[in-house]
Amino acid sequence: MAQVRSILREVPTVTSLDFSSLILRRPFHRSYRPIRPLPGSLIPHRISLETSESDFNPSETPKPRSRLRRFIGATTIAVVSFTACFAYQFLKAGDLKMLSDLESLSAFNPPDEQSREIDEYLRDHAIAVALREDPAFTESRPHLKIPEKFRQRNLTAGTLAGPNKIVVPPLIFSEEGGKSLVSLFYLGSDVSGHPGIVHGGLLATILDEGLARCCFPALPNKLGVTANLNIDYRRPAMAESYAVLRAKTTKVEGRKAWVEGWIETLPKNGEEPVVLVEAKALFIEPREAAAMKGINHVVD
Repeated sequence: MAQVRSILREVPTVTSLDFSSLILRRPFHRSYRPIRPLPGSLIPHRISLETSESDFNPSETPKPRSRLRRFIGATTIAVVSFTACFAYQFLKAGDLKMLSDLESLSAFNPPDEQSREIDEYLRDHAIAVALREDPAFTESRPHLKIPEKFRQRNLTAGTLAGPNKIVVPPLIFSEEGGKSLVSLFYLGSDVSGHPGIVHGGLLATILDEGLARCCFPALPNKLGVTANLNIDYRRPAMAESYAVLRAKTTKVEGRKAWVEGWIETLPKNGEEPVVLVEAKALFIEPREAAAMKGINHVVD
């Protein structure tokens, strides 16, 4: 025991701790040494991200497409989509009989006395008689060539047709080769804008359809879409009156056709016709028209 006490006396007593030896005498600095690049032979693929002014040439920037080309592209998509849907409906409906030009002339059954009188007046008018005797013209009622199932959804042959509207199907004379067209029709009281005056939008629709029907036979695949339509209204068109649309194809270049036309009063008793509205239009055949040719005749 005495031996243990002697050993403990020799151990120094720690009264305080000195941390001065733990304090860093100078701030800590981290050094960065550049890494030497590997030799080129050790890098399998080297990609250069550097560009020079010669790599960029503003003149080579693709030019935006013109408005006409963009319009034609959008319209073509619309026509193709419509045709695809129409073809589906056509096949779904089964075999639909198409009327010939001659059959369309006897397909209209007047629903009332007024319609019968208007129909007879148009058929017996001097203009109709003269064109009927001209071998260069073919007489028809194209709206009646559209199958009944689809006619109900057609604007001019269905929605706007009937008593007090487009009372009887227009009587149309088409010159061979898409050279010209004459359409005789009657507009009733329920197609007015201002009271007693035919709505200008309806006149524009009739012109668009008539000018298109005039030039389509001159196009390679007998089908086109309206690219441009300019209209000048000359005089008010009175409701409950007869009228004549006259159109002529002025130029054809490939898939493009230019047409001029106007609507005038149907003269009677030797009177001179009065021009009500004039129009000029450009129609373009879609590039896909050849593929759609098989069913285009359904809506001719």
